[in-house]
Order: sequence, then C-alpha cells, then structure tokens
Amino acid sequence: MTLYLVRHAPTLPNAERRYPLLEEDAPLSPEGREVAGRLRLPLQAAAYTSPKLRARETAKLAGFPHTFTVAALTEADFGLMAGHTWAELEARFGARPREWIEALGHPEGETGPPEGETGRQFHARIQNWLAALPGEGEVVAFTHAGPLLAALRLCVGLRAAEVALGGVVVLKRAQGQWWLRELRLPHG
Repeated sequence: MTLYLVRHAPTLPNAERRYPLLEEDAPLSPEGREVAGRLRLPLQAAAYTSPKLRARETAKLAGFPHTFTVAALTEADFGLMAGHTWAELEARFGARPREWIEALGHPEGETGPPEGETGRQFHARIQNWLAALPGEGEVVAFTHAGPLLAALRLCVGLRAAEVALGGVVVLKRAQGQWWLRELRLPHG
C-alpha cells in the first residue's frame, strides 16, 4: 500500500503563523489555490480528507472532488495555544509552550497544551486511522502538519521534519512495515 500524506495548501492564518483555533475553518488563500492546483497525485487513489475547509479545498483543486471525510485527520487541539503566535506564547508563558508542544509530539505523552489534546490522545487517533487503511492500493490523505508529522513518528520513527504547505510525504507499507519513499516540496 502506498500512502500520500498531503499538507493542505496555504491559508491566510498560515501566513500569520498562528496556531489554529479548533473551530477555525479558513479557506485557501489565492496562493493556496495555485499550490493545490499544481499537486500531482494518483487520481485513481482512495482519497481521505480532514473535515476542515482548507483540506477539502486542497483535495478538490488537486483533482479529488469525492473524498471520505475523516475526523481523525483534523489538526491537533492546541488548547490555550490556539489563536496565538509562538512569540505571543513565549512572552506570556516563557518556556512552557515548548514543553507543551514536545509532550503533544510524543506518542506516549501524558500531557500537551492546557485544555488541548495530550500526545497519547492525538497519536492514538492517527494510529487508529492508519490501522484502518486498506492493505493494498493507493491512498491520498489531505490533512494538516500535526497529523502528517504524527504519522511519520508512528510509521517510520521520524521525530522531526518540516513539511511545507502543499508538501507531500509518500509512505509505502509492505509486509507490515512502513517505509519513507519520498518527500515532495510544493511545485513553484
């Protein structure tokens, strides 16, 4: 089975570099629509998307008008970090935001951002989605940075990566093992 994990294309809140609010449903920016339209993915693949508008628009503009909407692919719940930039959080909370993000990024993390998900909760929902994928074929998933990075941690043990908006990570599963096949930057 080959899995294409797609980080949604750019939005205005992305340009502001703020952690997304749980209820936020920003559309793609004009740049984001261009980035999404340049994605090249296997159109015969089964397609899944986060329920958020930015992921659904990315899918549609990439040639996937019909997708399975999956709540598990929604971005992490950042709790009280949501709506703030990193600079704002550091100014208000000092070093604690780093601790919260590190806990959220750990599959066994018992904590995370206050009022948000714990690392264990977040990774469990991604793991459950991964476990339910078909055993063969091709799957494209339009999601967010957090779920994409969680899948990399769970599948191939990659602890840190930077995947640009509109970037694609290609994973291959064979004989019960995952392999990182490719990391694609958005086409410019």
